[in-house]
Amino acid sequence: MKDVLRIGNASGFYGDRFDAVKEMLTGGELDVLTGDYLAELTLLILGRDQLKDPSAGYAKTFLRQMEEGLGLAHERGVRIVANAGGLNPAGLADALRALAGRLGLPVRIAHVEGDRLPARDGALAANAYLGGAGIAACLAAGADVVVTGRVTDAALVTGPAQWHFGWGPEAYDELAGAVVAGHVLECGTQATGGNYAFFTAHDPCLFRRPGFPVAELHADGSSVITKHPGTGGLVDTGTVTAQLLYETAGARYPGPDVTARLDTVRLTQDGPDRVRIDGVRGEAPPPTLKVGLNRLGGFRNEVVFVLTGLDVEAKAALVREQLHDALAKHPPAEIRWDLARTDHPDAATEETASALLRLVVRDPDPEKVGRALTGAAIELALASYPGFHVTAPPGKGAPYGVFASTSVPVGEVPHTAVLPDGTRREIPVPPRTADLAPVPEPPLPEPPPRHAPTRRAPLGRIAGARSGDKGGDANVGVWVRTEAEWRWLAHTLTVERLKELLPETAGLAVTRHVLPRLRALNFTIAGILGAGVASQARFDPQAKALGEWLRSRHLDIPAALLEEAP
Repeated sequence: MKDVLRIGNASGFYGDRFDAVKEMLTGGELDVLTGDYLAELTLLILGRDQLKDPSAGYAKTFLRQMEEGLGLAHERGVRIVANAGGLNPAGLADALRALAGRLGLPVRIAHVEGDRLPARDGALAANAYLGGAGIAACLAAGADVVVTGRVTDAALVTGPAQWHFGWGPEAYDELAGAVVAGHVLECGTQATGGNYAFFTAHDPCLFRRPGFPVAELHADGSSVITKHPGTGGLVDTGTVTAQLLYETAGARYPGPDVTARLDTVRLTQDGPDRVRIDGVRGEAPPPTLKVGLNRLGGFRNEVVFVLTGLDVEAKAALVREQLHDALAKHPPAEIRWDLARTDHPDAATEETASALLRLVVRDPDPEKVGRALTGAAIELALASYPGFHVTAPPGKGAPYGVFASTSVPVGEVPHTAVLPDGTRREIPVPPRTADLAPVPEPPLPEPPPRHAPTRRAPLGRIAGARSGDKGGDANVGVWVRTEAEWRWLAHTLTVERLKELLPETAGLAVTRHVLPRLRALNFTIAGILGAGVASQARFDPQAKALGEWLRSRHLDIPAALLEEAP
């Protein structure tokens, strides 16, 4: 057994950089290459694919990547672990065996199944989030490639680590360290400078084509996050902190392998493009597994009206009244208007003189959001406000999805490893579990000096942020780089202040989590995304830029902090 297990990731989502598999296999030393292809929206897409073709349901991109990657991995002795199986991991495993046969490669293929549960309440797909033990069993049986359905993103790392280091199911601290490393790797280049709040503090050339991340795991669960030599991007404590805050919430980060304590994570710069993660503590996993439910919610359509120049509010009111009258005979179930004041006074270009009025309609009946809407909108072309035009001709209504999550007892999910020889091995449930409970808020640092001079400035002058979606909720993680900044942030950015800065959150439940070791606050905003990304309930349906909006808001910041900021 090697002292270090080097795991690289080549995909953060279905549609990520196609050449990343080749880049990772040829760019440096690896023991395992992972690929994360699944998200809530992806499973809805794969479910719709499978309605048309029952043999579909997996990420076809991964299969195309393996046409070259399978041989490269075999030559270099690299194991491949990916959740590209989606709703049909057995089908993907069969397709990989056929590919290996055509290429003349003696590659052993295994897969993990059991995550797909009987669909209920009209759900298109119901999937439990499995852990890494099934992956470990496949690797222990000699698999060169393991494909799975819905496992947790971190399971792509915890599975190989369990196999390589021989950790048992109660090696909680070691497993928690691997979960943290897996969470850093799972979104690919987000750990190496992609989508990084402080990118302007560095040479812009670094961020043109960030390399994909690598974790060097050790037997005690500690790790070093890095990337292949000579690749673009940046790995520092800031990029790793940003990814740790992405789509997480409080101090306890539950998963099927272990509950990791994010409040114990210690990050240390270990050299150029190397960040050490240690000190992570783990606890018994919860007694239930998360289950994601995807269903078709109905049909959706939209029209975006361009309002140019003067009297924007009056123009918007006129077209709203006209469309209301036209749709009154067969009104859609939901009608939503949003006016984005993108216009500037005395603008030098027509585009910057224009505002956008967006109409979104939804209904179970595609006709009510199709011809009924498009006809009514286009008939106004010569009969509405001055300068009438739209950004694009309205088309047919498109189906939209709804995501919800629930949980089931872990013993009700048949976690099964299908080994390379076809043997089916049932994965036992964890020997111990523990119900989740919130961690008491840690003590805050000493408050900053009172009455210190301040200046009005954007929060982002000193604070970074990373935001994302979890079903209908969003999280916004905010962190700073120095202890002086942390003293100010911890006492200033309360839930009440966040709601003031982000008025869209005013009527929603917002929870603040304090993570002193990361100098970070993590906010969970319940319900801001409606029924999830596929329902497209707001302008930014995955809350990807919610953190950047927060960073752009102005407040009174101590002048000394602004002067010391890079």
